Amino acid sequence: MSAHESNLHTISPEMPAMFDGVKLAAVATVLYIIVRCLNLKSPTAPPDLIYQDTALNRFLLKSCSQMTKEYIPPLLWGKSGHLQTALYGKLGRVSSPHPSGIRKYLPMQDGATATFDLFEPLGDHQTGDDITMVICPGIGNHSEKHYIRTFVDYAQKEGYRCAVLNHLGALPNIELTSPRMFTYGCTWEFAAMVGYIKRAYPKTQLIVVGFSLGGNIVCKFLGENRVNQERVLCCVSVCQGYSALRAQETFLQWDQFRRFYNFLMADNMKKIILSHRHSLFGESPLKKVDADLNRLYIATSLMQIDDNIMRKFHGHSSLKEYYEKESCVHYIHNVDVPLLLVNAADDPLVHDSLLAIPRTLAAKKPNVIFALTLHGGHLGFFEGDVLFPQPLTWMDKVIVGYANAMCQWEKQKPPCQSGLLTGSSCIEAKA
Repeated sequence: MSAHESNLHTISPEMPAMFDGVKLAAVATVLYIIVRCLNLKSPTAPPDLIYQDTALNRFLLKSCSQMTKEYIPPLLWGKSGHLQTALYGKLGRVSSPHPSGIRKYLPMQDGATATFDLFEPLGDHQTGDDITMVICPGIGNHSEKHYIRTFVDYAQKEGYRCAVLNHLGALPNIELTSPRMFTYGCTWEFAAMVGYIKRAYPKTQLIVVGFSLGGNIVCKFLGENRVNQERVLCCVSVCQGYSALRAQETFLQWDQFRRFYNFLMADNMKKIILSHRHSLFGESPLKKVDADLNRLYIATSLMQIDDNIMRKFHGHSSLKEYYEKESCVHYIHNVDVPLLLVNAADDPLVHDSLLAIPRTLAAKKPNVIFALTLHGGHLGFFEGDVLFPQPLTWMDKVIVGYANAMCQWEKQKPPCQSGLLTGSSCIEAKA
């Protein structure tokens, strides 16, 4: 036997052990990354609640058990805010129903045409009253989105009429009738829809619901004029950011991949704007149109699109002015009806610094409850055991549960109650 062959026989028995060690290290690394990325070690817990101790708030929390029980997302992926957000963004919901509604068209004073879809209840409400949910979807969304369809179907079965705003320009098959589309905080179309509902159903009471950007719009609408709060039982806002001016800086940061989400949302906004280019830019000088479109094509963030296109729809002189005037943070303190604000701590779009706004508001105002879940992402809030989520989300159940509790409170409140229940005599009468 040669020396070379002897060396081979000496080394060979060690090679499998070395390769097994490399494999184990690789598997351990992959598992570590999976555990970290999926946040598998994160505990489940009830939402963190901030509220003042009033009789109404105690009743709401007792009646709406989802707000005080553990929110349990699907075990394998539900603790990742990114996967919750991605699943909502890509699929919307699981086994999404197809509620049947009627589309309404409302001419606006500036020539625009607002549209909303009206869905009648599929049964009587538990109180026997006529209750309408007026719903404002997220950015660039409308009544045909899966998460809206799922929520509307559930609300209909609970006895609610639902009116869902279609953001101006969001529906692909509806042409704009003026050189304007939806913006971050314009409440004109939502106000027109609410006005129609109040006129068409003079005895109905309103539950106001806003998702993401829609949460900003509904809170701003209610706070702009106290008349807007008439016949409103309560308002629920889910996953909004409260201040566009404060949010713009966080959207340029890479933590939680917000800069990437910013790029994706900007790309979607481009598509919406370009699909209506003739309506939006048709009457402008050619050179100005070319300049605006060139800036639009190269934009990689919502802020660039807002500065070059969106702010001009309402004549704002600067991006700062646009964000200041279109954010609900300057109006939400005027909302006096019961207000539930819901956010998720792992929402990759809403930075934790923005949540100081609802925290402070709930600590100061007795009509406000702020609920912060550990998990849920942005408009995800999927529930489930291990892998597969349930068709209804925690978010759907909380909104309807809170609304049911408010309706029940209004039905059985004592005669001395005219607003929030704070006086001891009323509390004793209630008891």
